[in-house]
Amino acid sequence: MKTITHVIQDPLGLHARPAGLLAKAAGACGACAVNLTCKDQTVDAKRIMGLMKLGAKQGDTLTITCEGENEDAAAASMESFLKENL
Repeated sequence: MKTITHVIQDPLGLHARPAGLLAKAAGACGACAVNLTCKDQTVDAKRIMGLMKLGAKQGDTLTITCEGENEDAAAASMESFLKENL
């Protein structure tokens, strides 16, 4: 299991566009389970509605956990996505 933490820098937080892109990026991780935790709520990062439900704002800390097949590659991909988009 690999864990990544990231503080949201985007002034708009995790709104619809980045949530959709994040879900798509997580979906590209294949069989690896990708979960996102924010403010004591954990959701499947491959599901846009779960991501939107979090209501993550600028300054909030996101914790992504990748577990399963190719978890190292999935964690690296998610870390890169977060740095570029949030």
